[in-house]
Amino acid sequence: MEVLLIFFVIVVVVVLVFVIGIYNGLVGRRNRVDQAFASIDVMLKKRYDLVPNLIATVERYMVHERELLTEVTELRTRALAGDLPPEQRVAAENGFNAAMGRLMVSVENYPDLKSNTNFLQLQRSLNEVEEQISAARRAYNAATTDYNNAIQMFPGSLFAGPMGFTRRELFEASMAERQNVDVRSMFQR
Repeated sequence: MEVLLIFFVIVVVVVLVFVIGIYNGLVGRRNRVDQAFASIDVMLKKRYDLVPNLIATVERYMVHERELLTEVTELRTRALAGDLPPEQRVAAENGFNAAMGRLMVSVENYPDLKSNTNFLQLQRSLNEVEEQISAARRAYNAATTDYNNAIQMFPGSLFAGPMGFTRRELFEASMAERQNVDVRSMFQR
């Protein structure tokens, strides 16, 4: 009888250690996803800090682009709004990206602006930040894939749902970003 009790205690301890190991692994993966998303947030803030200087520089030259400049400013404000859920944050970010793309294409119509030293420096800084954002998104997607795999594959899938772990969405390009850009229509005014 004592042997059976000892065996039972050992089995319970092994199962408990196994469950704790799975739980800690899932928490660690979830925290890596949160950390990677925060890294994207830091890079986006850095980019948004450049936008007012870019708008101020561009404004003097792009008199006919007032609507576009206003749209970029409004989308920046919306994207900076605090405590948006990740899905809404991604949507705001996609809208901002599209407007910034249109702004950079419009710059081509203004040769004086393209030769402005301040604008060129801001454009280089913006390109640098865009590269950092791209790298942060790749890191986020890698962490998210690892986390999603852990909660969807056996044995993690047995414990993930009851422990409150849910699937996270990857950072994907918007439908507008996936389509080819019709540059010719942008220059016809």
